[in-house]
Amino acid sequence: MGRSADISRETRETDIRLKLDLDGSGRAEIQTGIGFFDHMLNSFARHGFFDLSLSVKGDLHVDTHHTVEDTGIVLGTAIKQALGSKASIKRYGSMILPMDETLILCAVDLSGRPYLGYDVLLTTERVGDFETEMLREFFYAVSYASEMNLHIRKLAGENNHHVIEGTFKAFAKALDEATSPDHRITGVLSTKGTL
Repeated sequence: MGRSADISRETRETDIRLKLDLDGSGRAEIQTGIGFFDHMLNSFARHGFFDLSLSVKGDLHVDTHHTVEDTGIVLGTAIKQALGSKASIKRYGSMILPMDETLILCAVDLSGRPYLGYDVLLTTERVGDFETEMLREFFYAVSYASEMNLHIRKLAGENNHHVIEGTFKAFAKALDEATSPDHRITGVLSTKGTL
């Protein structure tokens, strides 16, 4: 069986359909109604080698909050479901990713204990149609729904587009490493015997 998930979530604010394959090739079909967010999620799929199909209908007449946060919840849920027992995965992943003047650090531990450490200063309210304060909300939702320990830090960067895109790409690379199987690991990588 492949490491994949197919999730549907409907509330009064959003209607989301998501399919994720952790062992994909980076193919993506994304439609959230927020162009810049679509671009970021495409980058996430491409650079993590995840196949991602996502359709979101949200209350964008209000703002982008529910659409972005709920997408994070569903993506995090899909990651957790696709990993199953977490047997033989590396568990940890990290990336220091350069993008022009920007340098982003991202570290992941698929520990089963949710936590977000976030230090990414953005200097504009929007990039395109994306409200920049939603970047933290998205990664908070992903980390808690997937039960991962996630740290993201901007080490350098001035252009907000570069900073946000670098963040999505660094997360993709760190998650790809953390979810990768390692034949040396029997069961899960934990002295407790569970993750």
